[in-house]
Amino acid sequence: MQLRELAHARTGDKGDTSQISVIAHDPGDYAFLAEHVTAERVRAHFAAILPGGVTRYELPGLGALNFVMPGALAGGVTRSLSLDAHGRCLGSVLLEMDIPDRRASHRELAETPTRA
Repeated sequence: MQLRELAHARTGDKGDTSQISVIAHDPGDYAFLAEHVTAERVRAHFAAILPGGVTRYELPGLGALNFVMPGALAGGVTRSLSLDAHGRCLGSVLLEMDIPDRRASHRELAETPTRA
């Protein structure tokens, strides 16, 4: 399944740094997202454009994860020749990331026999 099935995203920028917040549609999915949408996976997902690392901040009260990616904007708004110098489309790109199928996890739990 794709991340977009459980969450939406908001983006922001400051200079050459892109920030993407991933917000669970359902607060009950936050722990699942926190487990599977790691800084390492986000780094790998953006490997083609990201020269450095990714820092993840957890916001459980909002059901959100915030990813900060320095260097992702090829110099920033005033220096980049990119069509999307603000990096607005990066949120949509992140939402295309594959994650384990949450529905399959629920089915497996439902089908597991209980012991008396």
